[in-house]
Amino acid sequence: MIIVHHLNNSRSQRVLWLLEELQIPYEVKRYERDAKTMLAPPELKAVHPLGKSPVITDGDKTIAETGTIVEYLIETYGGGKLIPAAGTDEKLLYNYWVHYAEGSAMPPLVMKLIFGSIPKSPQLPFFIKPVAKMITTGVQKSYLDPQIRAHVALWDGQLQKTAFFAGSELTGADIMMSFPVEAASSRGTLTPKLTSYLATIHARPAYQAALKAGGPYELLGA
Repeated sequence: MIIVHHLNNSRSQRVLWLLEELQIPYEVKRYERDAKTMLAPPELKAVHPLGKSPVITDGDKTIAETGTIVEYLIETYGGGKLIPAAGTDEKLLYNYWVHYAEGSAMPPLVMKLIFGSIPKSPQLPFFIKPVAKMITTGVQKSYLDPQIRAHVALWDGQLQKTAFFAGSELTGADIMMSFPVEAASSRGTLTPKLTSYLATIHARPAYQAALKAGGPYELLGA
């Protein structure tokens, strides 16, 4: 039995969605973020040394990193589902978006979240907050916001050409890309095409089943 070590409001929601799409039996072991720090609880370190989610266990295997988990589940249990045929243009697109999602798309989105939270930190002395806000706002406007707009334009450009990120059908690339698109949506930076794409994947029965399995998820976006 596959066990998903699931952290609320995290990348592990994608793993639940993939398992539902593949109709693979699984069990959810829930972990809750610290309400103040939003960090994962120390119990996760008993599963994997970094103490982060997602992590799955499949028998004696412990597998971390969303991309690795997605590739493992599709290759091991997919039976050809959710992955384009080898040697096709769609497979090349699939490889790109699967690795791009965490390698290129998420870093500026995470940085924007961090820079936006620094001036609000209760640990920051009140007389430092105006300076911190000025610096973090400057970094966001001059660097992060243009970077995020460029990424969003790239996503929009792909979905203007294909219904999904790797062609005409849903694949593991869409599972991976759902998180950065939802993160961008929560910051109000999506195009109409991307908003429509999100609505399409959110309406899928497997996605809805994964929400029930995983519990409240605050990255759904608009």
